[in-house]
Parts: sequence; structure tokens; C-alpha cells
Amino acid sequence: MASIFSLIAAGEIPSYRVASDDKHYAFLDINPVAPGHVLVIPRREEDYIFNLSDEEYTDLMLFARRVARALEKAIPCKRVGVAVMGLEVPHTHVHLVPLNSEGDMDFSSKKQIAPEEMARIAEAIAAEFE
Repeated sequence: MASIFSLIAAGEIPSYRVASDDKHYAFLDINPVAPGHVLVIPRREEDYIFNLSDEEYTDLMLFARRVARALEKAIPCKRVGVAVMGLEVPHTHVHLVPLNSEGDMDFSSKKQIAPEEMARIAEAIAAEFE
């Protein structure tokens, strides 16, 4: 059975897409720790990031870097934090979180963001993606 992230990347479940290509998909986390919190996934379903081939791993991280650069332009922040935990969904995913302090990456504290604001944020990041 496909993971929820595979269904999102396939367009079967709606998402706030910020970037994609034939191998990757990036979208806003619906339970963000900060406004602009993005998840970057490989389209090929793999549970554990270190099970990706060298090429897949490198491609994923290069794609995530491009998304992070767009995120920095769209959301005022000092840096973009990166985390890979992978316990909640059995599909490799990279968290990109706009940071102004280290506390901004507290995964035990989720934000509620209105759908209209999520759409605005996603559009702003997508507009900066190159």
C-alpha cells in the first residue's frame, strides 16, 4: 500500500505544493513547527533515508537545497534548519524549517495556520523556486 506521501506526490491527496520534478516533491507540512515548514520527499517510496542509493540521496539533498533557497527568499528567516527523523511516516522525508532561533525547530510544538495563509506561503515559495 502506498504511503500518504506517495499519494500526496501523485496528486491523490491535496497538498500545498512548493516544488517538484520527476524524482522529488516538496510541500508544506500540515502540522508545521513554523510557518513555511516544508517536507521534501523522493517520489520513489523508501522508508529510511540511508537506504537510498548514493545517487538518490545526493539528488534528494540537492533538490532540498534548491527548495531551502526558495524558502529563504519567501519567508524572512536567519537560516533554514534541516531535520530527517522519519519515524512518523514510512517514506523518506526531509524537513526544512525557517529559523530565527533554535527554538523554532521544536517538533513538539505544532502551529495552526489557516488554509488561506498556507496557500499564500506555498505560492510565495513556489514563486522563488528555480
